[in-house]
Amino acid sequence: MEQLDPQQEKIENTTTKKSVIREMLESVVIAVLLAAVIRLFILEPFFIPSGSMEPNLMVGDRIIVSKVTYLVTDPSPGDIVVFKFPLDPSRNFVKRLIAQGGDTVEIKDSVLYVNDQPVSEDYLPKGLTFQDFGPQAVPQDHYFMLGDNRNNSDDSRVWGFLDEELIVGKAEVIYWPLDRIGLAK
Repeated sequence: MEQLDPQQEKIENTTTKKSVIREMLESVVIAVLLAAVIRLFILEPFFIPSGSMEPNLMVGDRIIVSKVTYLVTDPSPGDIVVFKFPLDPSRNFVKRLIAQGGDTVEIKDSVLYVNDQPVSEDYLPKGLTFQDFGPQAVPQDHYFMLGDNRNNSDDSRVWGFLDEELIVGKAEVIYWPLDRIGLAK
């Protein structure tokens, strides 16, 4: 058996330590970069700060928003959408997409009509009543957004139509609190 000279053994130990530290550092850098890419371009967590989407999204719920869904498909009526607030794009809002460019929206006697057809809104609490609105035509490349808690929602009835450029993504999953885990619907 060949014995290493103490000086050579010391060099090998130092090299091994540097190698392990370098590998750990590389792994951390890769993990941080991967997390940043995922958050910027694919999925992002959001916190629900208000009751405008109750009872479907409650104050304090945390949701995952897909930023890629609308790259492969168009937003559809009924989707829960996170978007930059038109009057202050530094803030994010979450509302339900009701109508798109070319549609006409009207609320009459607490019934929502799109293109003169009543819309079944199973996601609303039974017996909810709210004010009349419209009729108004939605411009091309815009959307009409409403909160599910119609009497406590700052939505398209107040600030107008949502430009499609302001859409962040589709709310997919409630992940917190644990007793509310499920699809955002």
